[in-house]
Amino acid sequence: MNAPFPETPFPDTAVKAGLQPLNILIAAPRGFCAGVDRAIEIVERALERYGAPVYVRHEIVHNRYVVDGLKAKGAIFVEELDEVPEGVPVVFSAHGVPKSVPAEAERRQMIYVDATCPLVSKVHRQAERQIEAGRHILFIGHKGHPEVIGTFGQVPDGAMTLVETVEDVAALEVPQGRPLAFLTQTTLSVDDTADIIAALQARFPDIVAPKAEDICYATSNRQAAVKAIAPKADLVLVIGAPNSSNSLRLVEVAERCGTPARLIQRASEIDPAWLDNVHTVGLTAGASAPEALVREVVARLAEWRAITEEPVLTAEENMIFKLPRQLTE
Repeated sequence: MNAPFPETPFPDTAVKAGLQPLNILIAAPRGFCAGVDRAIEIVERALERYGAPVYVRHEIVHNRYVVDGLKAKGAIFVEELDEVPEGVPVVFSAHGVPKSVPAEAERRQMIYVDATCPLVSKVHRQAERQIEAGRHILFIGHKGHPEVIGTFGQVPDGAMTLVETVEDVAALEVPQGRPLAFLTQTTLSVDDTADIIAALQARFPDIVAPKAEDICYATSNRQAAVKAIAPKADLVLVIGAPNSSNSLRLVEVAERCGTPARLIQRASEIDPAWLDNVHTVGLTAGASAPEALVREVVARLAEWRAITEEPVLTAEENMIFKLPRQLTE
């Protein structure tokens, strides 16, 4: 859980300039989730156990700051297994991989560690069970996202159909006579997904839903926190990568509340002009963004304006995921 923090003192330069103070509403929870914490620790533990270099297939999480930090410790990031030389360990990213990836690693007798988030793995297992039950799966997600690619790779070709929007539902062509089930990507907009599910259930009344919601607790909590701060803010800043699904959803949530929002990766991307006529800024971070970047943004804002910080707590998070046994024994 993001702990409360002391107020940042007003900088003398801002006070002397007579600028109006800027209030920063800082969302809590924000930033790293349990799956991201676990994935990063897996890479660090692998480096300790096996020594550098340790290869990582795809970005371990979608954050350049995190990836660069792990590179500095000896991690090498690649897109595919064929870029990994013989005799060195490889880690699979938190987003999950198709079954063909560990199968290839085993064929090559590679040392590999799977850092797939347990909540993504849960969706993988659900997909397998639905196929075993003879159902065709309608999967709600974003085309090309690593999590979607990984989930589709758990089942035979043609066993799953991607649904991205409510409009897609009306155009769906499903196998005749096959019962249906739906699953979702874990990092989607809660509201958008609810609309798509409603459309699916209206068109296919017998469609089987997952036993529990697939959108992960961290995604839901961070969106709820933005809903709490956005109506009170003149601008919302979301720290996250442009390829981070959950971060992009936070921007959309803020905008739906009627508040302009900006996605930034680092404090250096903030344009001071954004603060014109802004008295209150909402600040949050996607699940792959570390707290260090939140503090960096606050420090940058304090260079331009006298600031006060106000944490807005909407949920407590105490989730911890176990590390793979091969790194703890």
